[in-house]
Amino acid sequence: MTPFSACIVAAGRGTRAGSAVPKQFAMVAGKPLLRWSVEVFAAHPACRQIIIAIPASERGRAGTALTGLDVAFVNGGETRTRSVRACVGKADQPLVFIHDAARPGLTSATIDRLLDALETAPGSAPALPMADALARVAGRGVEPVSRDGLMRIQTPQAFHTSAIVNAFETAGGADFPDEVSLARAAGLDVTLVQGDEKAFKVTFPDDFSRAEAALSAATGLPVMGTGFDVHRLRSGEGLHLCGVFITCDMALVGHSDADVGLHALTDAVLGAAGAGDIGQHFPPSDQRWRGADSAQFLVHAMELAREAGIRPVHADITLICERPKIGPLRDAMRARVAELTGLAPARVNIKATTTEKLGFTGRGEGIAAQAAFTGVLT
Repeated sequence: MTPFSACIVAAGRGTRAGSAVPKQFAMVAGKPLLRWSVEVFAAHPACRQIIIAIPASERGRAGTALTGLDVAFVNGGETRTRSVRACVGKADQPLVFIHDAARPGLTSATIDRLLDALETAPGSAPALPMADALARVAGRGVEPVSRDGLMRIQTPQAFHTSAIVNAFETAGGADFPDEVSLARAAGLDVTLVQGDEKAFKVTFPDDFSRAEAALSAATGLPVMGTGFDVHRLRSGEGLHLCGVFITCDMALVGHSDADVGLHALTDAVLGAAGAGDIGQHFPPSDQRWRGADSAQFLVHAMELAREAGIRPVHADITLICERPKIGPLRDAMRARVAELTGLAPARVNIKATTTEKLGFTGRGEGIAAQAAFTGVLT
């Protein structure tokens, strides 16, 4: 899956929306409008960077609206094209997705369709057919317009980064209503994929009520599971923690590779899915699991969670030990757990603590781990 940068345009004032604040910061279904699409991008495994164009005067409000999310801000321009140009200029991934903050109904399925289209095209965009009859006002009368061949273009609009950068250079200082228009002006082919009626643009006051209803229904029921595991330490040549092998003078004792971090998270996932515990699925009496890589335990638990209709949202693991030191390995552990769960690295947290030399972990006799897994039942 080719990685991409997400560029979100949130520099407008949204005066037609009738909001007391710029509409991108107005609350919808319990969150600022802008946060909805940022969270979808942040949760996608191919998204490596999120850049948001905002008014220079709104940095504080934007930071508050996106607390806890890894984003970068650029100052928006006087027009959409200038704001997008500022975002794209900071993109550092092979692909770039350009999205309107006022479309909170973005889904990972739409992102996946766009990524598939970019395998064979320089650009792609979601689109929907015209359902209503069309007419053009001509003087004092009305002139019907055929719907044949007409489509409603949505965002995100996705491109190979080098292609859209070249399109901006070709355009000079010209402005465009969207990036499909820019791309076509530069001679780029754009493939249209199936859009989503829920991804409408919040423009007028009534649209807030419509978005509130749609997003509340789509959010689903939150679910959570917790896990705890302990394994004894002995002298050895290394051990596995959170999917990463650590060379040291210790080893963990267990029927499998005794990865206490992945075992705790596996139990947390199984708990969220209502699917028992790790011992039921991988009993230590079964010789198939002797020395097994604990990654397969977590992958199996994630499959059960998905079969139960759970979309993963976040994973958190706490390692309890005096040794080894976890800090230098934290990023590698996050990356491995993200790979195994399908979560974005930003949705995985690894932390460590000691027991101040107290108890079996304080004496270096073993390592404990506790984990929490959250998801949404869709």
